[in-house]
Amino acid sequence: MQGLRRCSDDLLHLDLSPPPASPSSTSLSIDVAESAETRIRRLISEHPVIIFSRTSCCMCHVMKKLLATIGVNPTVIELDDEEIDALATYSTSTTASTTTPAVFIGGAFVGGLESLVALHLSGHLVPKLVEVGALWI
Repeated sequence: MQGLRRCSDDLLHLDLSPPPASPSSTSLSIDVAESAETRIRRLISEHPVIIFSRTSCCMCHVMKKLLATIGVNPTVIELDDEEIDALATYSTSTTASTTTPAVFIGGAFVGGLESLVALHLSGHLVPKLVEVGALWI
């Protein structure tokens, strides 16, 4: 299936593969010529808090719960192996280590669960979320 699909109340699955040639497609509009890396970069720029994960990732669940406890509802995108490779390419270009789940806040790569928890424990997560407009205090 191509496009955006709801998996549960707090999880959406976005298929980043090019859509089949169909003149009457009603799914998420994605430019066929747009590469997975370009789509990932665009999604990062369009959402203040976005988590890229694999299906059934327990660390992603913990990330979502931490952010929900603070009052943030992040966009969560599940990627397949090919798309994770594209994320790795993007992460490498931003000098970030490749991890899944990978969280981006305000377009900047934060890291995986350990980095997010460290940011929270240091007291820098909430101000960063406020700064990017993902949280109002």
